Amino acid sequence: MQGGSSGIGYGLKYQARCISDVKADTDHTSFITGTLSLREENEVHLIRLSSGGTELICEGLFSHPNEIWDLSSCPFDQRIFSTVFSTGESYGAAIWQIPELYGQLNSPQLERIASLDAHVGKINCVLWWPSGRHDKLISIDDENLFLWSLDCSKKAAQVQSKESSGMLHYLSGGAWDPHDVNAVAATCESSVQFWDLRTMKKTSAIERAHIRNANYDMKKKHILVTAEDESGIHIWDLRKPKIPVKELPGHTHWTWAVTCNPEYDGLILSAGTDSTVNLWLAPISAGDEPNSEA
Repeated sequence: MQGGSSGIGYGLKYQARCISDVKADTDHTSFITGTLSLREENEVHLIRLSSGGTELICEGLFSHPNEIWDLSSCPFDQRIFSTVFSTGESYGAAIWQIPELYGQLNSPQLERIASLDAHVGKINCVLWWPSGRHDKLISIDDENLFLWSLDCSKKAAQVQSKESSGMLHYLSGGAWDPHDVNAVAATCESSVQFWDLRTMKKTSAIERAHIRNANYDMKKKHILVTAEDESGIHIWDLRKPKIPVKELPGHTHWTWAVTCNPEYDGLILSAGTDSTVNLWLAPISAGDEPNSEA
């Protein structure tokens, strides 16, 4: 499904490259986004959709010390989120907390709960388990996957385990299986790697070129959606991963991001370098799924 439509806008002072829904805010439709300015002080905006659904309202504006390259909201606490940032010379990652009285303060400051400071190279993303409260985090850089133990009350994060992706595999991101707390998919230039967090070993892979992004279906087990540079969007049943169960045309240029709607079956949102965001309806039917003998 492609086409233009009217929408609701919200302006930022500087450009941004990441936005996250605030999953833990069950009373509102909320988002958090961060800016990407090399020279100016960057900002984090907490945004909510008005009760009438007609406008986006800034509920909080906070300063952030560096360019924000990745941002993700904590799924069980609406005041906590993670960022990956660049100083211009190096990368870092941290867990932040929005002050409790942010709506009553003139210049509220974010509180840094913990720094994920074990990386030495470029950090690509931080993953939270999407299905509820969990005391673990994952961070991914170009060559390694880290599993962290997070204690918000003690404001501490410790590396529980770490593993390299192997020679000639440069990781770009990943997705945590909402149906299995021990399963993570990591994307790289030529494949999607599947990891078991109990052993920190790769269990299998989908060999595909130029995969940019991946996202699990929140409603159905074993379903993964991938965004690929030139070949569009593919939907996979991981019980039979040799060929996708569905293919979508994607974008007129490269398809770089994809996400599944957490509530409605078959709704997929994608973004590409053709400067468009597309909404797709692609439910998986019984005929698409592999039979028990496959």
